[in-house]
Amino acid sequence: MPVRIEYKASVARDLRKIGMPAAKRIVDKLEEALGSDPDRGIPLRGEFAGLFKLRIGDYRVIYAKTDEGVLVLRVGHRKHAYR
Repeated sequence: MPVRIEYKASVARDLRKIGMPAAKRIVDKLEEALGSDPDRGIPLRGEFAGLFKLRIGDYRVIYAKTDEGVLVLRVGHRKHAYR
């Protein structure tokens, strides 16, 4: 059963900063991975407890699980994703 994936409005800005070819690849892999298994990500600790991360190349997707599916909060390069 497919999982509903929602995006926070700020994710569009994050993807624009990355550039079109890389952003398309990230979204395709994100929808493929989380669409079938929202538990695929790694739980975060500390300040970000309760959230999950998914690694896609050098980029990190920060997301939260909701009752309806998944809410993507942030997409960024690995050295900037947690700021």
